[in-house]
Amino acid sequence: MIPPANAIPPVRHPEAPAPGELLGAHYEHCFGCGEGQPHGLHLQARAGEGVSVSAEFTVKSAHQGAPGLAHGGVLATALDETLGSLNWLLRKIAVTGRLESEFVRPVPVDTVLHLQAEVTAVAGRKIYSSAVGRIGGPDGPVAVRADALFIEVKVDHFIDNGRPEEIRAAMADPDQVRRARAFEVNP
Repeated sequence: MIPPANAIPPVRHPEAPAPGELLGAHYEHCFGCGEGQPHGLHLQARAGEGVSVSAEFTVKSAHQGAPGLAHGGVLATALDETLGSLNWLLRKIAVTGRLESEFVRPVPVDTVLHLQAEVTAVAGRKIYSSAVGRIGGPDGPVAVRADALFIEVKVDHFIDNGRPEEIRAAMADPDQVRRARAFEVNP
């Protein structure tokens, strides 16, 4: 995705996690990063330099499409989750507006997918970012790529559209950081 001419470089929020810091799950029941999902990706992201993150997840048997290979939708989910984690470095609540993915090579079950993502530009409420996933290590062969457009939203987006019991539970969390992070990625 090509940002418009009026886009500006991203600026890391002064209170963003430090480079190398594990971001942790934004919501316990998130399929991408939450520990409350038995067959979820359990993706773990770390803050990088600037407005970047690195993440990894291990492809399990429950994630396969063709025999012994990761399902393309699961790989797209891993890209989306990694890209969504970037918004925490901007301290913005944003949802995926568009995700363009490219599948370069198969990813076998039991493989660790190493993901790198960065915000490339910001234009008003639009956040442009890109990611790459590699197998065999952070410098291994490219397996997947994605470009994404996230749209900044208010927390009302989730309150008005989410299931009331989950929204109430997230809003009742006394930990302000966890409460804010519960609304940081998707739908």
